Amino acid sequence: MKRSFGRKSIVLSVGCMLLATGSAWADDSPFVGRWHWNRAQSTLPIGEPVPADLMADFSRIDSAHVRWTITVVNAQGQPTTKSFDAPANGEYYPISNDTTASFRLNGPTLQATFKGPSNQSDTLTCTLSEHQKKMTCNGVVKGEDGKAESYVDVYDRR
Repeated sequence: MKRSFGRKSIVLSVGCMLLATGSAWADDSPFVGRWHWNRAQSTLPIGEPVPADLMADFSRIDSAHVRWTITVVNAQGQPTTKSFDAPANGEYYPISNDTTASFRLNGPTLQATFKGPSNQSDTLTCTLSEHQKKMTCNGVVKGEDGKAESYVDVYDRR
């Protein structure tokens, strides 16, 4: 099953629309910064194309918004960069022509859900390691047929 509806085709969208608690400024969030996808520690759904590289940069993370840029390098070495700015209130907002996303902070974790045009979904929960040098996003992707597959995306702070 592919995560291809606006998530993996353009962004691996790492659950990583990471938020800080309360009304903290973006600079205070431990999630703000540059995160590099750790291919060796990540587990993709069966059939998912493996990117050659992925980098996520979070520039604003607070209780109102999350702002990030994702750069994915495909197997042919071609980079694709996309930037997002989305409210962080748990409601669904468009992040591309055919994908909506919802982000909600639940304590020290971020819960995000992406919905595609044909009932596909990708739900994930991201947390930081104790030393805040590693981010782990556990997710479940569902295809049009409703079949679910789990995955884990791991990122290292750069």
